[in-house]
Amino acid sequence: QVQLLESGGGLVQPGGSLRLSCAASGSIFSIYTMSWYRQVPVKERELVAAITKGGNPNYAGSVQGRFTSSRDNAKNTVYLQMNALKPEDTAVYYCSADLSERDSTAIKRYWGQGTQVTVSS
Repeated sequence: QVQLLESGGGLVQPGGSLRLSCAASGSIFSIYTMSWYRQVPVKERELVAAITKGGNPNYAGSVQGRFTSSRDNAKNTVYLQMNALKPEDTAVYYCSADLSERDSTAIKRYWGQGTQVTVSS
């Protein structure tokens, strides 16, 4: 069974920083794209950042220049460094991983449980 465990959320003042982590564990053969999404009530989940296995990131326009995604393939972990945070960044942040499990060629998407990020003075 594969699990994604997120950490690092919390309350921060506008202009502050937070670093989210998401570690995948279980019967994993290979992890491809790892992504961060966020969601606020009554809105659809939106893609914040995605990073390929080779380490090439892409960002939503709203976070470009403020957020940085990285990954450690040896640890099956993806990070999201969030700087210059704004109140509109407040949301539940979810990580996802597109991966294949041992003894299977299928690529499936798995999700973390979500971590709350609140930006407020």
